[in-house]
Order: sequence, then C-alpha cells, then structure tokens
Amino acid sequence: MKRGKRYVDSAKLIDRGTLYDVNDALELAVKTGKAKFDETVEVHVRLGVDSRHADQQVRGAIVLPHGTGRIVRVLVFAKNEQADEAAKAGADYVGAEDLVAKIQGGWMDFDVVIASPDMMGMVGRLGKILGPRGLMPSPKSGTVTPDVAKAVSDAKAGKIEYRLDKTNIIHCPIGKVSFGVEKLKDNFNTLLDAIIKAKPAAAKGQYIRSCVVATTMGPGIKVNPAKIGA
Repeated sequence: MKRGKRYVDSAKLIDRGTLYDVNDALELAVKTGKAKFDETVEVHVRLGVDSRHADQQVRGAIVLPHGTGRIVRVLVFAKNEQADEAAKAGADYVGAEDLVAKIQGGWMDFDVVIASPDMMGMVGRLGKILGPRGLMPSPKSGTVTPDVAKAVSDAKAGKIEYRLDKTNIIHCPIGKVSFGVEKLKDNFNTLLDAIIKAKPAAAKGQYIRSCVVATTMGPGIKVNPAKIGA
C-alpha cells in the first residue's frame, strides 16, 4: 500500500519497536497530526478477554472531561413532556413515528440516538439499521432513559461509548490534535480508568494486552500497557 509523503514523514518520528509512556505517545500523536484539518486522536485497546462469552463483555459510557471536539448531532425518540425536555436540552431531532419512517427511508444525518423507555417498542423496528452502526439505544450506555434531557446534555458534552468489537478491541476517540497533550492525557486516563474498572470477573491473565494511539491520518503509536493505570 502506497503511503502519502505526510504519513511517511510522520512515521519517521516513531520507533515501531518502542512501547511509549502515555505522555510521550500523545506528544508524538500531536506532532504527527499534520493534516490540513484538525485530526481526531483515537485510542485502540486490545483486551485479554473473549467477546464471544457474555460474562466477558466490556461495555459502558463516560463523559470525557474535555469532550471529543466533535459536533454531535443528537436524535431523540420521545413524546409529550419528554420530547419538550429533549428539545430544550439541545437535541437536534425529536420525534416518534415520523423519525422511524425517515430512518427506514435511508436518512442517517445523526450521531447519537436516545430514547425514553416507552419508545423502545417502536425503536426496536430499526434494530437492523441502527444496530450494525452502533447507534441502537441501550440502557447500558445510558441512551435508553426516562431522563432524556440529561442524556442529551451528556452527549453534547462529549459522552462516548466504549465496547468490544469481535476482535476484542475497543476503539474510541479522545479528542482533537488541537487539544494539546494535557487535555488529551486527561481524556485518555478517564477512558482507560473506566475500561480497567469494567474488567469482567471472568477475565484471566493480562487484561490490557496492547494499546495504540493514532491520529486520523497518522501512524499508530504503541503505549506501554504496564504503565497504564500505574
């Protein structure tokens, strides 16, 4: 695969055989985020669990102290008073059957879906559309809740969901290159603390197997797992 000059130049700054401290890894991420746009910094964590087993799932949601730097478009399924509260809290789209029909017609201009519990029978019809995209509301991630206003506020403030994929890796954004090292480190530590606290009782051996940080267009930078949470 042919890489662009910017990627090649960035890769020269990184020793692929080195496991970096968190601070050094984030400093390199900021240095290598040289695209013409404000690149997102992402974290990829491989865990020593087996996602095929229900008792080894790792999933949750947290509000990052400095947000993600993204403009988040929030859609809420609610009626009556809860619909009014969601709109006041800043939801971009609020509705019921009308939104179900719109999504079934192919419309997907939103990033987070929240629903009041009484709406889940209706929202369930969208499982095959929202599920594969990681957008299906769930009580575990706080997106099925009677307090839709708080859920909207959290989403707008930088709430992210972390969950294992089929290869036992969690992928999450922790901010933008423009945040600088200190803010990115705060967000990184908040995310990793949550992942460590979510360790299943059934997990055996080394829990955090590997951790990589990377910008949208940049090379991966390996973080020393032994220094995480130390």
